[in-house]
Amino acid sequence: MTGEDRPVLAIVGPTASGKTALSIRVAEVLQGEVISMDSRQIFRGMDIGTAKATREERARVPHHGLDIVDPREHYSAARFAEDARRWIEGIRGRDRWPLLVGGTGFFLKALTDPVFEEPPIDRERRARLRTWFEGRSKAELAPWVERLDPERAEVALAGGIHRIARTLEVALLTGRPLSWWHRNAPPVAPPLRPLIFRLALPREELYGRINRRARAMFDSGLVAEVAELLEAGVPRDAPSMTGTGYREAAEVLEGSLSVEEAIDRVQRVTRRYARRQETWFRHQLPEEGVEVIDASLLLEDQLRQVLLRLKRWSAGGTGGARDGVGGQKSNPPPGEST
Repeated sequence: MTGEDRPVLAIVGPTASGKTALSIRVAEVLQGEVISMDSRQIFRGMDIGTAKATREERARVPHHGLDIVDPREHYSAARFAEDARRWIEGIRGRDRWPLLVGGTGFFLKALTDPVFEEPPIDRERRARLRTWFEGRSKAELAPWVERLDPERAEVALAGGIHRIARTLEVALLTGRPLSWWHRNAPPVAPPLRPLIFRLALPREELYGRINRRARAMFDSGLVAEVAELLEAGVPRDAPSMTGTGYREAAEVLEGSLSVEEAIDRVQRVTRRYARRQETWFRHQLPEEGVEVIDASLLLEDQLRQVLLRLKRWSAGGTGGARDGVGGQKSNPPPGEST
């Protein structure tokens, strides 16, 4: 099986479900490379609070999508999709297996349901418009969104200022609302059809893992990590600093929260976030072709389930759809006998 014939694998699931550990074992057996689908792990200098793969883990398996953006920058799902397609092409060119791994569902969605091809927009006009937006509150911009793109208003206003600004700039600079472009413009790339593995855990066990991870982050120096970021000039309200754990650690530094109070809040917020992730993956992933893996199983048993799914795929059975890059039926992947 050549690199071009191999499907892209995706390992998804809620936070603390064991995605990193499984992805590294799969990559080792298949000679693969990991592409992180985590909207926080992209930021440089943010390691502890994002549960990034360690240096030792990265030495075992090549990783992409880590430490690529300054914490002051904004990084969109569309930009991730562009980067990921380039990484996938490179991995296949090296005759290896691409593994998409993470819990940011919108990153996966940007690949399986590509965004529209954006019309030409004058960069200077866009820059001036964004400067104007920066001086306005959400409440001030809301009437503009509702007037210029009523179909998208609810989604735009439920998001942050970047989503609002994007909705407005497209409408103002192209003459058509963003919702129109989503319906009518061609996609930027063909949709990806990965083989998807969703990790699932009993709720009580998942919560236990989340609680232990939150405490371990603070024990490992999360407050010091945030102090270094702030000292380096990263604004308190930067997109990267809004993540769970970073907000709370900043409040510890300010003296408004004790460490124990911060840990408790991170545990509660992360449990709610994990529930939202589970709901999203249940309802947004394809109805067929998703392999659910019991993440409470031993790691080697989880690995075996992945390899069996690949065997079905290579035999042309019900293992899931190919991803649109062509290729014929081929031999089972290496490591299938484990």
